[in-house]
Amino acid sequence: MKELTKAEDQIMQVLWKLKRAFVKDIIEQLPSPKPAYNTVSTIVRILEKKGFVGYTAYGKTHEYFPLVPKEKYTHFYLNNLVKGYFGGSFQNLVSFFASENKMDIQDIDQLLKQLEELKNKKP
Repeated sequence: MKELTKAEDQIMQVLWKLKRAFVKDIIEQLPSPKPAYNTVSTIVRILEKKGFVGYTAYGKTHEYFPLVPKEKYTHFYLNNLVKGYFGGSFQNLVSFFASENKMDIQDIDQLLKQLEELKNKKP
């Protein structure tokens, strides 16, 4: 799987939210200033070539839908982030966010509880 550019990610976020959409529907969901129709259409075609998007043709019009689930891409992206910036250590990632975001003891306690729950769920 390839990492998405910022523009591609923005389009995928809309498609994951809408499930199925025409280019005009995608544009409506994007923040102002709205990109040109041709720009969005080009990005969607790139996403199609990368295997992220499929479509149903209605004559000359195409309705697009995600082929890659958001959860799968999120897992891929976060694993790459941890490998690239935190030496493959989730502990370093959590430590970084705890110190950078100045987490208080209640936040850290809540995080530990959530991690314990996840640990107990694994076989």
